[in-house]
Amino acid sequence: MYGRKPPRPSGGNSIVLTCAFAASVMLTAGAATAADITRGSTTGQTDAPGYDHPNQYLHVQAESIAENMEPVIPHADQEREARQKLDELEQKFGKKPNILIFLMDDVGWMDPGFNGGGTAVGNPTPNMDKLAREGLILTSAYSTPSCTPTRASIHTGQNPLHHGLLRPALYAEPGGLDGAVTIADVLDDLGYFTQGVGKWHMGENEGSLPQNVGYDDYYGFLSVSDMYTEWRDVYFNPEIALSPSRTEMMEKLPFNRNNVHCVKGQKQCENTYEINLTTIKNLDQDWAAYSEKFIRDRADNDQPWFLYHAPRGCHFDNYPNEEYAGKSPARTVYSDCMVEMDDILARLYKALEDSGQIENTLIILSSDNGPECEVPPHGRTPFRGCKGSTWEGGVRVPTFAYWKGVIKPRISDGLFDLTDLFNTAASLAGAPGAEVAKYVPATGYYIDGIDQTSFLLADEGESNRRSIIYTLGDQMSAIRLDEFKMYMVVELEQAVFDRGYTGGFTGAIVETIPGGAVVNLYTNPGEDVGEGIRHLPVTTVISQEAERYEAVLEKYPPNIKIGF
Repeated sequence: MYGRKPPRPSGGNSIVLTCAFAASVMLTAGAATAADITRGSTTGQTDAPGYDHPNQYLHVQAESIAENMEPVIPHADQEREARQKLDELEQKFGKKPNILIFLMDDVGWMDPGFNGGGTAVGNPTPNMDKLAREGLILTSAYSTPSCTPTRASIHTGQNPLHHGLLRPALYAEPGGLDGAVTIADVLDDLGYFTQGVGKWHMGENEGSLPQNVGYDDYYGFLSVSDMYTEWRDVYFNPEIALSPSRTEMMEKLPFNRNNVHCVKGQKQCENTYEINLTTIKNLDQDWAAYSEKFIRDRADNDQPWFLYHAPRGCHFDNYPNEEYAGKSPARTVYSDCMVEMDDILARLYKALEDSGQIENTLIILSSDNGPECEVPPHGRTPFRGCKGSTWEGGVRVPTFAYWKGVIKPRISDGLFDLTDLFNTAASLAGAPGAEVAKYVPATGYYIDGIDQTSFLLADEGESNRRSIIYTLGDQMSAIRLDEFKMYMVVELEQAVFDRGYTGGFTGAIVETIPGGAVVNLYTNPGEDVGEGIRHLPVTTVISQEAERYEAVLEKYPPNIKIGF
């Protein structure tokens, strides 16, 4: 429950005992006294200067820029540098920059080559790797634990506790983005043409359809790929596919089984063709062609554009088309899909390059969550956990930002949350910092995203975000501050089933022991050793950050629309 108080340090008694023990050691150390040693150990003073590193803010307080927005770490110099670049680009091209978000599905942190996967795991991604190396690789970029919450977070700038979509609406269940302000709405107000292509998954009811929440045009499907195929497949679901009466039951459910075309001004979407075990093989190729054409058609238009391209890949079940079946060295349907995703990104890049728009377009590639681990073959992560959990494997996702001639090639471990795409896109369009708050309701709306424009664009840019707030269902699950992560609620993968493919949706949700559940993600990326007692000064600071966000939830309480 969101109102549960965050864990505090282990308690006064532990601190007193620790201090008493330290004092006794000091008294027996001989020549050394507390006054002699200001930094070192009981064996003596150290002359090592030590180092401060970029993107580490444990000792820094974030600054409030608006009552209904997350506080930020200000970087005045990098902000000026980023704005100068943007001003020069607008003078050169005569318009604001284009924005392309390429959001893959269930792709793990280590699936692309730029994070150590690629060829090493049997699915080369040369095009992703090239753009990543020529852009900014974000090694600590975060999604939510599953598809719909992340997509809604990107679109609203809110985490799931605030936008309220904790899971997808399945098989025509009611609910979705209905009534929300989306990034498409904001960019439309700022003069952009807004185009969506691919997986929607944020509600099928009329008020949640893409054209009714800001998109000028949308081409794709409304739910998730396995929903169109799982009940048809005699291999995965023979209990339904080989039962005429059960198949008839599925056919009568009122969800939309089609690829659709949605246009602003029309309340309903137009069905283009049914998605079945044949047509699903060509969905991503069809969507890629639609986005390619869109990019080329906008080349000579004075209006900037926003393209949200959300491929079907690589969510199970993967049905590769004939061109990609066996094309990956691994020859699994998942790895074949990764090769296809890499080729599609290359096609969109070429369309930008050929049409002369590549130098005025920001490209962001990411995934909606970590790998799904219950249905093999699936993605890979070097971290603990999978989709459905807030262990790093479930929410730390492969991400890079590319902008030819604008973003300096580099790698950063600065914290980045996919909610930040809302603020950053608005900033590029002309509503930087606190100005984006003008485009959302004046009361009751909290923006969890942060404007990261200067982080991306300044040559040595650092993150403007102090912490990551992890959410799991309707609860604040954990907090990361610098390399430290404190847990309040976790998912135990094998708490229910002790064998088989146990991922994030087959475990149990439990509360942790207050104060002790802290890890250092640099020294313990596997998240398997509690170090809270060793890091009491750090635990205190993170607890204060947890209390800060608890106060946010008291003032802007969760509004759950689709829950568990």
